[in-house]
Amino acid sequence: MNLHSHVERILPSDEAYALLDLTRDIADAELAPRADDFEARGEFPRDLVRTLGRAGLLGLPYPEEYGGGAQPYEVYLQVLEELARRWLAVAEAVSVHTLACYPLAGFGTDAQRKRLLPDMLGGELLGAYCLSEPAGGSDAAAMTTKAVRDGDAYVVTGTKAWITHAGYADFYNIFCRTGGPGARGISCLLADAATPGIVPQARERTMGLRASPVAQIAFDGARVAGDRLLGEENTGFRIAMSALDGGRLGIAACAVGLAQAALDYAVAYAQERQQFGQPIAQFQGVGFLLADMATQVSAARALLLAAARLRDAGRPYGVEAAKAKLFATDMAMRVTTDAVQVLGGYGYVADHPVERYMREAKVLQIVEGTNQIQRLVISRALTK
Repeated sequence: MNLHSHVERILPSDEAYALLDLTRDIADAELAPRADDFEARGEFPRDLVRTLGRAGLLGLPYPEEYGGGAQPYEVYLQVLEELARRWLAVAEAVSVHTLACYPLAGFGTDAQRKRLLPDMLGGELLGAYCLSEPAGGSDAAAMTTKAVRDGDAYVVTGTKAWITHAGYADFYNIFCRTGGPGARGISCLLADAATPGIVPQARERTMGLRASPVAQIAFDGARVAGDRLLGEENTGFRIAMSALDGGRLGIAACAVGLAQAALDYAVAYAQERQQFGQPIAQFQGVGFLLADMATQVSAARALLLAAARLRDAGRPYGVEAAKAKLFATDMAMRVTTDAVQVLGGYGYVADHPVERYMREAKVLQIVEGTNQIQRLVISRALTK
């Protein structure tokens, strides 16, 4: 089967075209051949993520002076899409790491950035983002994890939930309560994973993305140096929400890549599978289904890139990011489900990857803010 259809792209520079070619080469050679095996075993491909880091793909949207790639978000997201077409868990790892670098890059002092950011962007380290809690997923402002000042450090106590890279990350962004109730009493600390008292719990057993480690993290009196506070004390909620705007675009790009993979596979299968003396792609019932799938993928990509260009231009883009995340992830759920339908009974068995794509698509409607939260963001903006 010819599994990678050509997607026409307009990129802002020759460097961006070269970067996308490099991404495809690495993804085809290193990721695609290993995805099924690692997913079946539920093993996180830490060394492959390190390979992407050494190729410069773990710091793409950040400044060159700190070791980043200085690429527009528009380009970074298309790199993510290409990675997700081959293996969603790896694309998600890049997206989460990029999100985990944002609080320092966006809100740290010059001294903090010079000291810490180059290692975080250099490719060897992996980050995680600790916002959600067992009793508070969508209601982040109700968090109960506390950080109490003790001399020149903060002592952190509480539990975070649904943490991607738990137990594998080298650094954690910890959102914790340093003041009163609600959004105004939250701060952001950047902690080394080796800090005593940071204790990853047993991995969750997930429906999809089984190669991606997700777990709770317990903070049992973990001491984090005071100079690891990012931004002013009690301004962490603004940092978290600002980071999520970019993170939502990352998840939308992952959704587009996953849906494109499902479409590519369904088209290739429908051209080869014979029924009633002809390929099933020739039947209008199948052909129109594929046409609708292709149109939905293109529409999601266009919405995503429009939001990215606003971000690159320094314009407000939070509502457009919510629209892109909402549409792209709902689209991925629909397209992967339709891909299973195109394959019929074969789509339901693990011999073909579309059943995995369908299981993986579900979580994209949940992470970085559920799609109900995205609708809340959009509707409030409409009625402000």
